[in-house]
Amino acid sequence: MRDPIKRALARKRVSRGRVTVEEPNEKLVLVVKFAVCMTICFSGLELAHILLLGSWNSEIFAAISGLTGTISGIFVGQKA
Repeated sequence: MRDPIKRALARKRVSRGRVTVEEPNEKLVLVVKFAVCMTICFSGLELAHILLLGSWNSEIFAAISGLTGTISGIFVGQKA
């Protein structure tokens, strides 16, 4: 497992001194990768908006906040 997202979503269980690692679902990994990419794209869009127009766009920031909350919710929910 070289993929950092897969490694972060993997569950580790210890029973009788043995550590077993459960692989995450591939669909979950793809959704998290998509959400991370969209967050990066929206952040670049906000940066371009600030540099070109010189103003803050609250709608783009709301999209960034929503995607960040979704990603962190997935990680917390997967570990529970």
